Amino acid sequence: MICLLTRGAPRLRRTALPLSLALTMTLVACGGGDDTPPAATAGGGAGSGGAAAGAGGTSAAGAAGAVGAGAAGGAGAAGGAGAAGSADPRAEAARATAENPSNACAPIQPFYWEIGDKTARMASGSVPSNGGNPKYTSSTLMPIASASKWIYGAYVVQLRKGLLTPEDIKFLTFTSGYTSFSRCLQTQSVDECVAFKSNGVHTPADDGFFSYGGGHMEKHASLNGLGPMFNGPLADAIKSQLGTELTLAYSQPQLAGGVYTNADDYAVFLRKILSGQLLMREALGTHAVCTNPTTCPQAHNAPIPPSHSYHYSIGHWVEDDPATGDGAFNSAGAFGFYPWIDASKTLYGIVARWDMTANADPGDPDAAGRGFASALCGQLIRASFRDGVAR
Repeated sequence: MICLLTRGAPRLRRTALPLSLALTMTLVACGGGDDTPPAATAGGGAGSGGAAAGAGGTSAAGAAGAVGAGAAGGAGAAGGAGAAGSADPRAEAARATAENPSNACAPIQPFYWEIGDKTARMASGSVPSNGGNPKYTSSTLMPIASASKWIYGAYVVQLRKGLLTPEDIKFLTFTSGYTSFSRCLQTQSVDECVAFKSNGVHTPADDGFFSYGGGHMEKHASLNGLGPMFNGPLADAIKSQLGTELTLAYSQPQLAGGVYTNADDYAVFLRKILSGQLLMREALGTHAVCTNPTTCPQAHNAPIPPSHSYHYSIGHWVEDDPATGDGAFNSAGAFGFYPWIDASKTLYGIVARWDMTANADPGDPDAAGRGFASALCGQLIRASFRDGVAR
């Protein structure tokens, strides 16, 4: 295999990787699948795996160390096992729900979860605790697949100073007609990804209709200044709007599904939304379109079961099903990463795990996956924290 390459701007450089990481990258999806560890990171705090490489750098071990360390604002992050703030009965209820062997959280074990407000984490835990050596903690580095969409949506909102154009809205609510996306390769630029296979093909029959997929954001990024960028510079550009304290990397230049990060750093992002530091707070739930093809004539394709009728806003879902929804906002990823903000915009939460078992195509983060199962668990944890009653 000769796919373990990184591409910075403007030159392509080969990288000597630790054998274990190289084998992982080869086996899971050589050629830039979303589960492939990023070959470079664009900066951030130094971690145990090594200091972060500079923009377009080539240290995969450094990327894993830097992102995995959760250096950017992870409150008391090391390990994440057990419940933070356990004297709070709401935290105890959330913990009991997460650990319940008979509810929707049981089949998704192992996982890490947390809940917090705009200032800090309020409750968290690793399930199972595994004797203090859990599989997932707040600092565990993983691909987040479609949870990347919220990040790109927030980037555009910030770039536009909160004033989205009609074109932005169409692309970010997935009604643009760019519905033939498959994947990017790890060494491509955004423009090269758009030109790859049928990624940049416009389908007139889908224009104006909701159709979930990565093509909308990829084309939008190409049209709005990110086209020449490879993974490292792309991460830098996103952080230039969302905050350089965030530690994230792209495993492929796919705006809708290429981010590698951890719960610590995604929580920083969500807290910045709650606090109003990011203008996404006011954009939550705006310009939402219906998504269920069985109940909505303007929807062609959605990754959630037809029993649930959610809306889709600016790079995120609105959980407003008339029967089961509570109005929360989320951006669940196919590998099981489920970040959310509640309808009141006062609490955030995360369920973090990396489960590839249900993905038909490991290189396509929009392939049917584990995001909805994580959402069912996260919804129970959220409800338990809200009213202090375990589920």
